[in-house]
Amino acid sequence: MTSPPDLHRRSLRLQGYDYAQAGAYFVTLCTRGRECLFGEIVDGAMRPNDAGSVVSDEWFKTARIREHIRLNADEFVVMPNHVHGILWIVDAGATRRVAPTRPGPRPAGPVSGSVGAIMAQFKSVVTKRINALRGTSGMQVWQRNFHEHIIRDDDTLSRIREYIVNNPLQWALDRENPANAGATRRTQGQRPA
Repeated sequence: MTSPPDLHRRSLRLQGYDYAQAGAYFVTLCTRGRECLFGEIVDGAMRPNDAGSVVSDEWFKTARIREHIRLNADEFVVMPNHVHGILWIVDAGATRRVAPTRPGPRPAGPVSGSVGAIMAQFKSVVTKRINALRGTSGMQVWQRNFHEHIIRDDDTLSRIREYIVNNPLQWALDRENPANAGATRRTQGQRPA
């Protein structure tokens, strides 16, 4: 008898890394099935529809409701079927719960205040608002997980910022563009390292 696939999913996170600690994190979230829900690219610029506006509103609301989060307008873009942004966790120690020191099973779900917990709440709120707009209660908007990259130096930060700003201009080459289905990462614009 085999277990359901979800029980053995490989984590995309860096093993042993504390994703609630202060730092900069580049995140990418994709829509379920890469469906273009958030608008369209016209002349190299993103034109968000109502759903795309919800995504943008909720992204920046994240920093208004969490004192330990900083977000910048030039470090975020909504694309037709995905989102790129840099999430800054600042002064994380003042807002984090202390992990238990005794051995035992890890609690289910992401740690409070971590990148995973923040993205889970963001995705949930966006989904509820978009479903209310569409009148489609319970429909999934997002792919199950998200991609993240820990930004460790100024050069990487600069490359990622440039990537985010230029993403709409590169839509024709983007591997998330449905017109490029089946193309390999080597032949598409790669995400910065």
